[in-house]
Amino acid sequence: MRAEDNWNSLPALMLGLARSWPDRPMLRFWRGGGWRSLSWAEFALQVADVAAGLRARGVCPGDRVMLVAENRPEFLVADTAIMAIGAVSVPAYTTNTVADHAHLLRDSGARCAIVSTTRLAQAVAEAAGLGGLDLLISMEDGAGTVSWAELTAVQGDLAMLVAEVEHIPAGRLACLIYTSGTGGPPKGVMLPHRAMLANRQGIAGFIRRLGLPRDACYLSFLPLSHAYEHTVSYLLCSFGMEIVFSRGAERLAAELTDIRPQVVTAVPRLFEVLRARILALVEKQKPWQRRLFERALRLGLRRLDGPPLGALERLEDAVLERLVRRRIQARFGGRLAALVSGGARLDPELSGFFMAMGLPVLQGYGQTEAGPVISVNVPWENNRHAVGRPLPGVTLRIAEDGEVVIRGPLVMDGYWNNPEATAQALRTEGGEVWLHTGDVGEMVGPALRITDRKRDFIKTLGGDMVSPARIESLLMAEPAITQAVVAGEGRPGIAALLVPAEGTAEAALAEAVRRVNGKLSGVERIRHFATVAPFTVENGQLTPTMKIKRRVVLKDHAAKLDQLYG
Repeated sequence: MRAEDNWNSLPALMLGLARSWPDRPMLRFWRGGGWRSLSWAEFALQVADVAAGLRARGVCPGDRVMLVAENRPEFLVADTAIMAIGAVSVPAYTTNTVADHAHLLRDSGARCAIVSTTRLAQAVAEAAGLGGLDLLISMEDGAGTVSWAELTAVQGDLAMLVAEVEHIPAGRLACLIYTSGTGGPPKGVMLPHRAMLANRQGIAGFIRRLGLPRDACYLSFLPLSHAYEHTVSYLLCSFGMEIVFSRGAERLAAELTDIRPQVVTAVPRLFEVLRARILALVEKQKPWQRRLFERALRLGLRRLDGPPLGALERLEDAVLERLVRRRIQARFGGRLAALVSGGARLDPELSGFFMAMGLPVLQGYGQTEAGPVISVNVPWENNRHAVGRPLPGVTLRIAEDGEVVIRGPLVMDGYWNNPEATAQALRTEGGEVWLHTGDVGEMVGPALRITDRKRDFIKTLGGDMVSPARIESLLMAEPAITQAVVAGEGRPGIAALLVPAEGTAEAALAEAVRRVNGKLSGVERIRHFATVAPFTVENGQLTPTMKIKRRVVLKDHAAKLDQLYG
């Protein structure tokens, strides 16, 4: 199936492919103690059954249906079925609190929810309150809900559904993806079918040039409720890749070697964890092995950034490729064609570590409001200091104040029931609607480089404007520091809240800060620092995609910051 095929909606795309590839494996998942597989034909039949079950229970076009589930086949089946009958999918994180679920239900006006477990059914029912939902469906049997078996008891008419979805207009609202809320309550981003299909069109040439084998697979472990994974899963399987649903981040290392995927998507926090694990293993090796690793890293960085290697260095590098890098690559399965980072800025030092080891780390850039992919690096033009060229079909410019603004079919329709926020993000200029991303960037040749978040700049007491992202990236590049947030708004200088690596002594932490200060200008240097407990999803200081909620962290540790500044 080629990008030139003119699909107007995601259900038309998915059901059309099922007709073309009935016996081809589509999804692989762990159930009952082993890996199971779902073909495209089986997927389509399940979509038809769920669509019929939802209609029979009164779900109508335009209704919002909240979907709360782990990465599993039923998620994509339900998501596709909801959109196929003209309803609007509202994916939600399984890690949401009852208050989070209540906000989404109130804001979206959803009268139906589909959940994966009894525990989640109880949480959503509590969030809804009495009379808050007309229909609560559980993929597992649960008291007071409609079970998945009951929902799919009546066989759907697949042929009729295929004929229907061919008439879904590209501009119809497909889903409400709620922003993860690094500051303020999450907003519902209105994504029409055209936005996600524009992303598909934009990456088509990239996927074809990768030249992936017929049995290529994609390891999916980021939550499908996030815009990044939600869109990418549809895109990659639509190019023939089998999606393998990971059993969780704690099993990821084993799955990489077991499944040997060609494509993996990740967020920067995962790269930080993987680098720490690799360095911990290297530290346990003999001195001569550590020296080989360090030399392989230095020469790998030279290949990336120059100056060019000499003849003897090229020979040495080839030997180190076999002795060192291939062992690292084997930990990722040995067949990776693309390890794509998104969701937040990936520090160049962190990406350089993996690229120097021969791993195809490709940083992309996007946001929920843009479908979500705006730009991405490619293996044959990979700049670790940038986020790649804008996708075909994306018009991008840098505003006078440095903000990145874009337009094109990938742009959202606005924020659900939030005209003020919509007017701030979508502005009409010269008869065209531009999305103001809130990110500050610059063009490096044909590629975009993101330098900071426009609203995250710190203005110190002396009036200096400081980029927290740059300082935090340098801090987290230190092996002694796993997480960092810097403060200083209206204060006399910069302070840092640091989560030290396990077993790190105070002296080692102070030395790491000293090294970072050596790379910073006078106004950027860290004057004070304090250690704090790890930022986690559970304590509300991380989003489900592992982005640090800076405002929450600063609020939670306000007393400690007051002590630092005296």
